[in-house]
Amino acid sequence: MAELVVNLGGLRDVFIRGLAGEFEVVSIDDPRAAAATAAVTTGGLGISAAQVAALPALRLVAGFGVGYDRVDIAACRARGIVVTNTPGLTDRCVADHAMALFLAVARRIAEGDRFVRAGRWTSERLPGLAHRATGRRMGILGLGRIGMQVARRAAAFDMPVGYHNRNRRADVPHRYFDSVLAMAEWADVLVVASPGGAATRHLVDAAALRALGAQGVVVNIARGSVIDEAALLAALQARSIAGAGLDVFDDEPRMSPAFHALDNAVLTPHIAGSTEETWADCEAMALDNLRAHFAGKPPLSPIPELAR
Repeated sequence: MAELVVNLGGLRDVFIRGLAGEFEVVSIDDPRAAAATAAVTTGGLGISAAQVAALPALRLVAGFGVGYDRVDIAACRARGIVVTNTPGLTDRCVADHAMALFLAVARRIAEGDRFVRAGRWTSERLPGLAHRATGRRMGILGLGRIGMQVARRAAAFDMPVGYHNRNRRADVPHRYFDSVLAMAEWADVLVVASPGGAATRHLVDAAALRALGAQGVVVNIARGSVIDEAALLAALQARSIAGAGLDVFDDEPRMSPAFHALDNAVLTPHIAGSTEETWADCEAMALDNLRAHFAGKPPLSPIPELAR
């Protein structure tokens, strides 16, 4: 009899078919789910305390994606449940997207596209001029794996890089700032690449946005909660910053309709890590974590908070 795996949702059909080739896949509403020792979820969905309670035999949650801020850590810890994610696999794609968002804002790519599609080019010019990307100072909030990949791409544009972490890194040449505010005062571009959660909520606040200044650009490919979204919207509307490239939002997919009217913001639907190649790699790692669990072996990539 095949091992039971609970699908908590959000998975691609191709991944579900791969799971079904090795395991018996059931939904949480299926009466058989109560006997399942493993579940699979996405970073966007996680697992709630109520879902943990509904799965009394659960011992492993195999996460697809890097983020796990929507996993109820306390509920899993209380039950001794191990949670895995798929770290390191999305880093390059997310960094690519960060640079794409920066370039789209700085060089007015999306705005220019709308201008051409509206047929305005035949009778007028796009007002104003863009700013060049080369040489602008980039401040990275969170110089982890993704932040380092962003820094590598910034180097190709001859951009000086600074960063803010909880602690200074001894293994990088980039300038360290002991606060977000100090980094924002120095930077032309502020890239948010830090984890989400209570510890980082609203690290980029109204004061940091004021410090970034009227020519500053914000890029967020991390979690929407890291930026005070109301303050960001106000800064974009007042043009006290030049623009923003946003792939994540505080209550996504919901956001203030006022964002839709901005011509100085480029908005994408949390797709920075979403490429065919990356998702296939993440699905393979999630599957390997499930195989290890059912073989009685340690998981490949437990999150630190719940590693045994």
